[in-house]
Amino acid sequence: MRLIPQWKDVLARAWSIRLTILASALSGAEVLISILADNPPLPRGTFAILAMLVTMGAGIARLVAQRDLPGVQ
Repeated sequence: MRLIPQWKDVLARAWSIRLTILASALSGAEVLISILADNPPLPRGTFAILAMLVTMGAGIARLVAQRDLPGVQ
């Protein structure tokens, strides 16, 4: 496996990366709330649903050309 030459720029600017990180944070919040809170402030599954939607958005963003990335025309 080789990284693309502009991997740092892609990591900093690509929406698919940003959305994937957000989905991971939402999944982590779902796990933490289920472990720590007997009576969570939001209905159970809220963060899981949000993580699912954000993950779907990340998949779509992966297919969309992002003009602010180097090497994209």
